[in-house]
Amino acid sequence: MAEHPHAALVRKGFEAFSRGDMDTLRELMANDATQHVPGSHPLSGDFKGQDAIIDLYRRLGEETKGTMRVAPTAVCVDGRGHAVGMFRFTADRNGKHLDETGCIVFRIVGDKATDLDECVEDIDLSNDFWS
Repeated sequence: MAEHPHAALVRKGFEAFSRGDMDTLRELMANDATQHVPGSHPLSGDFKGQDAIIDLYRRLGEETKGTMRVAPTAVCVDGRGHAVGMFRFTADRNGKHLDETGCIVFRIVGDKATDLDECVEDIDLSNDFWS
């Protein structure tokens, strides 16, 4: 059985992110997409538009000095425009190590992600790591 197109889009996005392939990520998201990052740290908030989202990804890489790794563990879809990409996130920053489970809830319209709503396993741990 073929993989659902929304699951394939999410997997392709995780693969592109892991390779640092920002051009492919741009192709997978709407021009006015928004990514919501939870927490109360300097990298949390809403990032509207491809440029803002790509800049967020650049900042994540810089802050972790290239140690950040995102390993997808599962993708679930509802067949109505939502997909949940679950992953394991690891990174080192300023003498701290983060190893946690997270997910992104994607809203997909046509063949583009329009909304990316990130959730983390331990919000306090995440806030401490990024602050």
